[in-house]
Amino acid sequence: MEDFLLAAYFLSLCVLFAFGLHGLVMIYYYHKTQKVTHEAPIHTVEDLPVVTIQLPFYNELYVVDRLVEAVCAIEYPKHKLEIQLLDDSTDETVAMSKRLVERFQAEGFDIKHIHRTNRQGYKAGALKDGLAVARGEFVAIFDADFVPHPDFLLKTVPYFADKEVGMVQTRWEHLNEDFSFLTRAQALALDGHFVIEQQIRHKAGFFINFNGTAGVWRKATIEDAGNWHSDTLAEDLDLSYRAQLRGWRFVFLNDVTSPAELPADINALKTQQFRWTKGAVETAKKLLPSVWKSKLSLKHKLECTVHLTSNIVFPFIMIVAFLNVPIVMIKNEVGGYDAFFSFMSIFVLASISSFLFYMYAQRAIHLDWQRRLLLFPVFMAGSMGLAVNNTRAVIEAIIGKKTEFKRTPKYAMEREAVDWHKNRYVQRKISWIVVVELGLAAYFVFGIFTSISYSEIAAIPFQLMFLVGFGTVGTLSLRHALGR
Repeated sequence: MEDFLLAAYFLSLCVLFAFGLHGLVMIYYYHKTQKVTHEAPIHTVEDLPVVTIQLPFYNELYVVDRLVEAVCAIEYPKHKLEIQLLDDSTDETVAMSKRLVERFQAEGFDIKHIHRTNRQGYKAGALKDGLAVARGEFVAIFDADFVPHPDFLLKTVPYFADKEVGMVQTRWEHLNEDFSFLTRAQALALDGHFVIEQQIRHKAGFFINFNGTAGVWRKATIEDAGNWHSDTLAEDLDLSYRAQLRGWRFVFLNDVTSPAELPADINALKTQQFRWTKGAVETAKKLLPSVWKSKLSLKHKLECTVHLTSNIVFPFIMIVAFLNVPIVMIKNEVGGYDAFFSFMSIFVLASISSFLFYMYAQRAIHLDWQRRLLLFPVFMAGSMGLAVNNTRAVIEAIIGKKTEFKRTPKYAMEREAVDWHKNRYVQRKISWIVVVELGLAAYFVFGIFTSISYSEIAAIPFQLMFLVGFGTVGTLSLRHALGR
């Protein structure tokens, strides 16, 4: 039994170690591509193409007006701009959307309200239906939580002068980053994704992904790649890979930003993380065979594999967490494993790699990056705390269980006085996952006392992170569901 537990623990750490060290690969390319730049051609107003802006949403009573007003403030010739409100709502959002359309039509905008009642295909279905009647040569997409800058199109559309460019993605900014520790931790994670992963993959010539919003597509690219599919929860990642496998080139603009609202409700965040995690694994199952059959180089295929499969770390985080306490007992109660435990100290390098990854991201875009990095232990604990939720997503994707596309509720959180706890979209249902999270928190209280009794001081910091992670996520889930 001891050999089996140690083997499971070791193999799980190897998986986490491998994905953790990938951060060093990204940092290597960060330095290698420092001088790589992508300049956009200069466009005159006469040269600007017709653009359709698609706004897909479902029951967004609190933010749809903010979204539409921001989009209508975008600087672009009105006769070359079409706006589609792709409204799948079932509540008062429908009436509000119609009023917004009437208001801006009176101001001369080509703005349309496209309302569906069946939600077939969810977001992918709405985008596909809107694309069928779009008059634009290019299609910009914004989710309901975004507030695009007025110069968004003027800074993105010129890149399509290169006929091989199929999509241009901008970096997300955060409207309510300083609202709570929860939003700050999310901002840290997203900055790492955009500033390091997206930017470096783009500069190094690897595949990147459309992030579902705040980007512009060439309409012909979408059609050439097979249009939007709804067989995964990550329709954006799916289409991105199909398009790039067809030879289209994507551009990421780190210096062009699009502000968005971060979830302040832990249960909304868990819904979002579940969808992203499950959708990515579903896409990996669907498209990795095509990646490996393609003519891409080996390093490109390996990078694509890491990109698509990185979420499989969550079940292994759970295994490491659950076995942590028995491993402490085996180390002190069973002899003959001294060399094994000495060798395991190498896995600390993965934590160092992760820290450097986020340090480079923060240093690249924030003057106060040192202060922001003080949040890194909280971010790591939170990542561990979400492991139960995300492990469920990974398992469902692997076994092929299909689930509904659940959108992330938004509450217009950039207004400091807003009391989002009373909003109708707050998720009141308490999942069985919360019970597991709180049970694991209690488990690590026992684990810390066990480590203290054996004087295993080195084990305590990791057990504390698991305790804080599972305890915080579980407790916040209860509090936010109860409206506190």
